[in-house]
Amino acid sequence: EGFLLLEVLLAIVIFSIGILAVLGLQAVMVKHSTEARMRSVASLVAEERISEMWADPALAPSRVELDTNIEPILPNGRRTVVQLVPGRYQVTVTWQLPGQTEPHRFVTVANVTGG
Repeated sequence: EGFLLLEVLLAIVIFSIGILAVLGLQAVMVKHSTEARMRSVASLVAEERISEMWADPALAPSRVELDTNIEPILPNGRRTVVQLVPGRYQVTVTWQLPGQTEPHRFVTVANVTGG
């Protein structure tokens, strides 16, 4: 008597733990998916600037920028383009998602010659 009730309660506890684990996993997957999307957008922003420089290498030095606000594209987004040596440029894109303490950074370097 009462043994069936104990089995049912134990089954409910095990099922609840499983459901909580799945919900936790879902939250982590959403977070990582968002971060991956932001990295992809940052890559596109940097490659767009490099493409502009490759399209007209003579104007590449005029594309150097110290700190451009790209917040409409990325949250708290900034883009910096510096010339490392003549013909070699580094594009850095930084962004910070709400609630995060450390900003994310994407850096790429390209050689732009000609013109």
